[in-house]
Amino acid sequence: MPESRLRIECVVDPVFQENGYVVFERPGGRCWIIDPSFDPQPQQIAEVIDQQSLTPAAILITHCHGDHIVGIDALVDRWPEIDLYVPAAEVDGLGDARKNLSAAFGIALTVAAKATQTVHPGQALHLDGLAWQVLDVSGHSPGGVAYYCPAGKAVIVGDALFAGAIGRTDLPGSSERQLLNNIRRNLMSLPDDVLVYAGHGPSTTIGHERATNPFLQPGRIR
Repeated sequence: MPESRLRIECVVDPVFQENGYVVFERPGGRCWIIDPSFDPQPQQIAEVIDQQSLTPAAILITHCHGDHIVGIDALVDRWPEIDLYVPAAEVDGLGDARKNLSAAFGIALTVAAKATQTVHPGQALHLDGLAWQVLDVSGHSPGGVAYYCPAGKAVIVGDALFAGAIGRTDLPGSSERQLLNNIRRNLMSLPDDVLVYAGHGPSTTIGHERATNPFLQPGRIR
């Protein structure tokens, strides 16, 4: 039997330093692409997929801010049959530069591809032999989600939680109280050794953030 375990490859875009991910169980299997961003990141993601002889099954989005969706069309052009999973509460952000906040930054990004499936907190997803859970991490954005793989001890959180920080809550549609409460309920309830893959910056662990993240210390979460 071939070796089977969760593998996550990170490709960083040069504009917003956004982390796009290729998630798979083994070379030659299926993969997910998570949060593709600015060029040349989509091309670099494709190179990872080709190097590992993977079959792209779906693009998964954690939240529909412009820097997390702008690479979708390039990947759909390459793999027209690929599915696109988008948080249900933010699906309109694909085609609306105001809702994905790119208009506020003067770049007005939109995505032509349509969601083939909307995802909701509590939903179960499967990639080859690995089961995943969709978690509510809204607060940085109105409907942000995280993708958690218990067997792989990994959670991909978008911009909800970073190493030593949390996502911005001074943006339209954001709420610090909502974000902190969701981090407490849905991320800090995970085991300490779960690896956290954030939308920007280095990976971390739930235990490290529980112990050291200044935003998560007693008195801050309400």
